[in-house]
Amino acid sequence: MGDVFLVRHGETEWSRSGRHTGWTDVPLTGRGREEARRLAPLVRSQRIGAAFVSPLRRARETAELIGIRDARVEADLREWDYGGYEGITTAEIQRTRPGWFLFDDGVAPGPPEHPGETVEQVGERADRVLAEVDAALAGTQGEVVLVAHGHFLRVLTARRLGLPPSAGAHFQLATGTLCRLGTEHGRPVIAGWNISPGSPQ
Repeated sequence: MGDVFLVRHGETEWSRSGRHTGWTDVPLTGRGREEARRLAPLVRSQRIGAAFVSPLRRARETAELIGIRDARVEADLREWDYGGYEGITTAEIQRTRPGWFLFDDGVAPGPPEHPGETVEQVGERADRVLAEVDAALAGTQGEVVLVAHGHFLRVLTARRLGLPPSAGAHFQLATGTLCRLGTEHGRPVIAGWNISPGSPQ
């Protein structure tokens, strides 16, 4: 069975400024597009059997720039719904909630169409994605690529390793990087993390 490659989209104006970006469909910056282009040779060097991408523009554009143009759009790959904290930085939140930490303390309620998610709800989405990943791996000789978002991919990694969703807090993930989830002696492992051209692999 092949490995799972995780690609976090390239930089956006909101990711650069630290604003929580859930459903807001912001585009990549010029630097974000360049981050994605630099990943293309790393992706091309793999034998890709299936690819899935978040419906949000920043992820779809990243997928195209790394050379994946036939990825299946998967709604469950969207970013954490930050509810009332959409577009707000951690520093701004901590002015009224000192010590606030997303993975421990959750989000404030948002509008009816975006009420916010608990970490457990994000974990449930990640589990559904992983079930699709396993089905794809069973049906192909290649690897599976997921192009999505930082917090969601951190939760998905925790779930792949058999950890609670909140353990995603331990996996810092930069924009425009590639991660590899594999196995060792039949057990899931992180085989590479925050990989970009020129970084140790």
